[in-house]
Amino acid sequence: MLRFVAREAGRLALGLIGAALLAAAIAGLALPHAEDGLFSFLFAWGRTLDAFVSLDFGRSAISGEGAFADVWQRLPLTLGLVGEGFAIALVVGIPVGLLFGAGPARRAASPIIQIVSAAPIFCAGLALAWAVANLLGWPVTLDSGIKSDLALWPRDPAQLQALLLPVLTVGLAGAAAAQLALRRAGAEASGEAWRVELRRLGLTAWDIETGHVMPRLIAGLLAGLGEVMLALLSAAAVAEWVFNYAGAADLFVKSVALHDWAVVAPVLFAFAALTLIAEFVGRVAAHPLSDRGGAP
Repeated sequence: MLRFVAREAGRLALGLIGAALLAAAIAGLALPHAEDGLFSFLFAWGRTLDAFVSLDFGRSAISGEGAFADVWQRLPLTLGLVGEGFAIALVVGIPVGLLFGAGPARRAASPIIQIVSAAPIFCAGLALAWAVANLLGWPVTLDSGIKSDLALWPRDPAQLQALLLPVLTVGLAGAAAAQLALRRAGAEASGEAWRVELRRLGLTAWDIETGHVMPRLIAGLLAGLGEVMLALLSAAAVAEWVFNYAGAADLFVKSVALHDWAVVAPVLFAFAALTLIAEFVGRVAAHPLSDRGGAP
């Protein structure tokens, strides 16, 4: 186990170094003459790498403020959406994944789930907005170019109404990734030869499912935690854009469109670090469950 954790920690460290190198390369594009040739770009890359040590990502070409301060101010909103969406992803994704992870149910529901999962995230957000506005009569303001803050801990019904749609949008995207990981683990476990051996030993189907298959399903979900985090972050960008909230994900999309590379770099590094850390935690937690869920 310790050797596995050490190996995964090494992979995490290499991933973070790679993310930092990529972010520095992107931030270097914001420096003067960075696009004049390969030598100029490498020189700019070296300067940004040196500045990254002191968390100096340069200044935004749009606002003129420090890029790190701008991102740091908006990051809590995105992290809040991701955290609350993650809770919804578990509440929705785990039951659906377990329900359709069984053999007969998986074969029957697989085409429908694939179609629903393939739908763009912004379509889900717009559908939620339409349903809330027409069925519940709540006021919904879609993207108007004017961004606002979002109360992640609502104290009145108006704040709760404003929070519900973006959190549901993010949570449903995470639920789709979670149930996909569970169904994938269920498909792998259904073809294992040790099922036959366990039946010959006298174990009932319930004993096999709860004692040997379930740990593998949970391990599959944990091993896919990086994919779930990536889905949540992607959905946060869509939710912030559609529902007019000034978070880091929306800032990333806007900065890419405006070529504000000094801001793109720290947001990209933060998102990559979150995904890599989630993958590390999930793989380490899944390892003992995978061993326990195998054949005796």
